[in-house]
Amino acid sequence: MKIGIFGGTFNPPHAGHVEAAGQAVKALGLDRLLIIPDAAPPHKEIADGSPDAAARLSMAKLAFADIKHCRVSEMEIARGGRSYTVDTLRRVREKYPRDKLFLLMGTDMLLCFEEWREFREILDMATLAVFTRREGESEVIERAAARLRQRYDASVKTVGIHAIDVSSTFIRAELTQRRGEDLLPDGVYGEIIRHRWYGAKPSFPWLRKKAYAMLDPKRIAHVQGCEEEAARLARRWGADEEKAREAGILHDITKKEKLDEQLRLCEKYGIILDEMERTEGKLLHSKTGAGIAKYEFGCDDEIYGAIFWHTTGKENMGLLEKVIYMADYIEPNRDFDGVEQLRHLAYTDLDKALEMGFRMSIEDMRSRGIVPHARTLGALEWIRKGQVG
Repeated sequence: MKIGIFGGTFNPPHAGHVEAAGQAVKALGLDRLLIIPDAAPPHKEIADGSPDAAARLSMAKLAFADIKHCRVSEMEIARGGRSYTVDTLRRVREKYPRDKLFLLMGTDMLLCFEEWREFREILDMATLAVFTRREGESEVIERAAARLRQRYDASVKTVGIHAIDVSSTFIRAELTQRRGEDLLPDGVYGEIIRHRWYGAKPSFPWLRKKAYAMLDPKRIAHVQGCEEEAARLARRWGADEEKAREAGILHDITKKEKLDEQLRLCEKYGIILDEMERTEGKLLHSKTGAGIAKYEFGCDDEIYGAIFWHTTGKENMGLLEKVIYMADYIEPNRDFDGVEQLRHLAYTDLDKALEMGFRMSIEDMRSRGIVPHARTLGALEWIRKGQVG
């Protein structure tokens, strides 16, 4: 049996890793490819903001799930400490004493191979299988391979591929700028955003795609309008525009869910409800949407609060909470008596606009025989006191 060993930090595992693994299986005719994330690399420190080894292992399982004959192994992580290739190969050789082993590596690793711990023993145990990422590397690889063959009778094979030329270091930097999702398997990117590893912020196109898939299609136009209105209001009043966009995109993601599902989500996310909320599903989507935003999309507490209170409002609202409440109320698709006055006021005096919005909402509910929520009544009283003060 032919077995490949593909080790590394995989911090994070990206499209280049996945493509290289798939091509190596084909080019070398591997019966099995072991993906082995290391516990702690011997030649560098783990980058700040990185997930722990168990999380990198989990991401690797997501990344390589669709590669034929591929298996992610936890042997180095379970062993702990610095991960040296020679130790890993000894373990693999013990398990597969009669099989042919191929150690996968890139050009840079081949060029420094003689600096590796007990590299001669590695050559006794495995064939080095080197893949390229750039045009012109084949000659460099062949010169290095020829030297190893001559000096140590090494077995070296070139995997004739040109994998996606990208590094984990580059991707980590891209993630902080709301980019990089095209360089990662979708499941891996989703996990990174959920935990906000590496200081990652979600790409807005990716976030929209995920949010819109959760909506009734008829609601998408409203969500698009709310996002843009929130961004404009944030610019006008000095709130964080990017946070306003995240909140605008996600604020209605559970709007279509029925009461029983809303209650299930409240229980899942530990949301405490009052008696009115337990029977009125329309009041719950803001709370459950905030729960999903926080626990599934990694949004911070400020965004959580802005989504949580965008339906009822509350006393002592923060700036982003005010922005999202008003954006939801006056986005361009809204059409009701008084909306133009409310839009004008939202850009001239935000608190007066909130007062008007709370009052209109309460009057509308009462006209339809609906008892306004106590939070909305309290919010109106609070904002009025602020106006007087």
